Amino acid sequence: MTYARPSRLDAALAALARERYLVLAGGTDVYPAFVGRPMDRPILDLSALDEMRGMWSSDGALRIGALTTWSEIASKPLPRHCAALAQAAREIGGRQIQNRGTIGGNLCNASPAADGIPPLLALDASVELASASGVRTLPLARFVLGNRRTACRPDELLIAVRVPPRAPAAVSTFLKLGHRRYLVISIAMVAVVLDFDAADRVAYCGAAVGACSAAAQRLPVLESGLIGAARDRVGARAEALLDAALAPLSPIDDVRGTRAYRLDAVRRLLVRALAEAAS
Repeated sequence: MTYARPSRLDAALAALARERYLVLAGGTDVYPAFVGRPMDRPILDLSALDEMRGMWSSDGALRIGALTTWSEIASKPLPRHCAALAQAAREIGGRQIQNRGTIGGNLCNASPAADGIPPLLALDASVELASASGVRTLPLARFVLGNRRTACRPDELLIAVRVPPRAPAAVSTFLKLGHRRYLVISIAMVAVVLDFDAADRVAYCGAAVGACSAAAQRLPVLESGLIGAARDRVGARAEALLDAALAPLSPIDDVRGTRAYRLDAVRRLLVRALAEAAS
């Protein structure tokens, strides 16, 4: 088995251009997938690429390096409208997982129940994908394609996540339902972002649901329907929109919950999250 641990991004991209590697970031999803069987693919270990760590402002946007851990995201000050991302970071796995797991790994693993995806979708985040031939940017909604499927090519690495700026009045909330608070796969989760104009009416709404379809989804009917709503009418307007807004979801029956239970849970979580954000 080939094992490579480059210390520069250009070296990592050159290696990917030559050979198809299994990419290792924090390893919290990779290692469990190989329990009981050998790792028979070449490994590209990214842990020495310090240039892919950290968070900083870039043209007003928040840029998060793909190797930034959930513990870093949870503990460092973020813009006010990114509160949902910090809340999700605190509920991913347990402390050990948060210390090792990375934002880039979470997105590339593309689990339907990945806690990091709904808040980033609601925040209208995009991803930067690098290869030896250059860098391209994709909206996150076009990057995660389905259960464990992404738009990342074999010769590409996800190097950063970009969250666009919002007005100072913008707020966000993340809520997750599981059988316990930590170390559990989500039954359902929601994230909402609200931005208000000078008249205290909704100027932007981002809403996303996870664990209720093959990939986490935004809710465009709810998002567009809340534009222009007065702050004190957000809840009532949302209630009227939810039947149509949730129609595209396709939750499954499994050991964690039935389809009907998930749909009911998502409805309640959305109402609660919007009420928290609006207040």
